[in-house]
Amino acid sequence: MHADEARTDAGLVRRLLRAQFPRWADLPVARLASGGTVNAIYRLGDELTVRLPLLPGGAETVALEAELLPRLAPLLPLPVPEVVAVGAPGEGYPLAWAVHRWIEGRNPVEGDLAEPVQVARDLAEFAVAMREIDLTGGPPAHRGAALAGEDPAMRTAIEALRRTDEPFDADEITAAWEESLAAPEWTGPPCWTHSDLMPSNLLLTGARISAVIDFGTAGTGEPATDLIPAWNLLPAPARQTYRGAANVDDATWTRSRGWALSMAVIQLPYYRHTNPVISANARYVIGEILRRRD
Repeated sequence: MHADEARTDAGLVRRLLRAQFPRWADLPVARLASGGTVNAIYRLGDELTVRLPLLPGGAETVALEAELLPRLAPLLPLPVPEVVAVGAPGEGYPLAWAVHRWIEGRNPVEGDLAEPVQVARDLAEFAVAMREIDLTGGPPAHRGAALAGEDPAMRTAIEALRRTDEPFDADEITAAWEESLAAPEWTGPPCWTHSDLMPSNLLLTGARISAVIDFGTAGTGEPATDLIPAWNLLPAPARQTYRGAANVDDATWTRSRGWALSMAVIQLPYYRHTNPVISANARYVIGEILRRRD
């Protein structure tokens, strides 16, 4: 996916474990299929996973999750990952890495939910709980600043998308983007957000959201970023349930649509040939927003 990503395989995982955590070195290791773009995930036995960052900045997220997750977990209505151990670079692998407790579940698929209204309620409850957290010393969220900060990258991505054979009108995308940019900025105090609530960072058990994972982008900022599942996962009827349960004003809702659109438009030209899961989700988001900016 990335020109500079670290190369990983099950043999590397076993060597790292044998050198640093030998008590787990003989457990079965298998790579998990994932739509994620920043970590390679390996199942370790029945109860653990190994997360190896793919990019140089990934070591920072390992440290961030190890610090934040124990503080956030008791304050949230859904299970989140438990960091069991943090590993150091070694065996030719250049980054910090982590062992997490395994959480059962499967990633939801955009527009294909058995009970989308219930999923909307589950996600809204999580988003509200995040923004009501009262913890000092939080880092800035990855997407915590003003939406206008995304404008240069978004304009570049729109032009890149225009040069592809993707079935979207770049001028319509620009109009939708500018509509979100025109919304008033967040003027309240910074609040906690996950800031990357993609389907690949959510788990379903049955028809309910059962966990939220990957907190490497979490921190404090504006609340609109945690409303992006309205467009990257939910169908239109459930979208309004989500909006009502999340209890946000019109400006925040409009900015959240812009965040979802910018993520999708930036992702699609980059991942269209290397990550089919992310690409399919980006197409879904763009299509939903161009059809109905509700």
